[in-house]
Amino acid sequence: MSDRPTRTPTGDGDTRLSRRRLLSGSLGMAALAGVGSLTSGCGIAGALGNDRTLRLIVTESAPFQEPTKLAEQILEQDGWDVSVTYVTDIIQPNHAVSNGEYDVNFFQNISYLRQFNEDNDLDIQPLFFMFEQPSGIYSAFHDTLEDIPAGARIALPVDTATNGRGIRLLARGGLIEIDESTHVAALSVHDITANPLDLEFVEVDQQSVGQIYPDVDAVFGFARLLAEVDVMPEEVLIMESSEEALPFALAVCARPGFAEEEPEKHEALTSAFHDEEIAAWYGDYLDGILTPAFDRDIHSAWEDVNSR
Repeated sequence: MSDRPTRTPTGDGDTRLSRRRLLSGSLGMAALAGVGSLTSGCGIAGALGNDRTLRLIVTESAPFQEPTKLAEQILEQDGWDVSVTYVTDIIQPNHAVSNGEYDVNFFQNISYLRQFNEDNDLDIQPLFFMFEQPSGIYSAFHDTLEDIPAGARIALPVDTATNGRGIRLLARGGLIEIDESTHVAALSVHDITANPLDLEFVEVDQQSVGQIYPDVDAVFGFARLLAEVDVMPEEVLIMESSEEALPFALAVCARPGFAEEEPEKHEALTSAFHDEEIAAWYGDYLDGILTPAFDRDIHSAWEDVNSR
């Protein structure tokens, strides 16, 4: 545990934006970024390299929000002026960082980031990993994959970067065959080459797997989300291996060149977010269902994701 004095976060400084507010404010982001660039280029603080501000945009969910609050305490104790915006939106955080309104975001895995960059002509870069979350196929009605009957309805996440994970597991379990040359982050139902059980695939928002779990034969879902509805990892029919899950580890991300141009900020963020107190928080959360990925090589993982 950290030997720093603890401070109970009050949340008084948190700014919470809905998706609608973020979208409605998107036109202002470029203008704000322009003002920021003038300030950093011409202002006294920028000229002297004494900018001690950090601006973060983070998803409003416990595995992201609570570690960020702990990191915020550590950074403030080290003399940083930290502002955090918590959101439920998964689109605007990358645009907001790209526009310069925020230094970093924390909400996404690196496969999602790769696809988002490609779809939106951006170049957001991962700075460091935070955690891995095991994912697998679960069923309320069947004890093994072999029990899944013909015509069964299988729920898969609708987003491209996660959809293929369930498809790959079904293929590894022998229920379907797929085009093995397609990277998992790009796999879709269109890459299924054989479906002998005539399985029906129901695509849903990944956050909804807990709600749809009792209504379909099986779901692909994050262990964290299923644990929230009392479906525990030991009930899984088939689970991703650690290496299969690595391209989907969650990361703190920034605009291109941030680490090189802002080395002090980069070092401070990495040190704070990888603090022992945060590792301990993950160890306690849902009985340790999430694994800290602090020691995973994000550069080689990012290179691998982009080489497929």
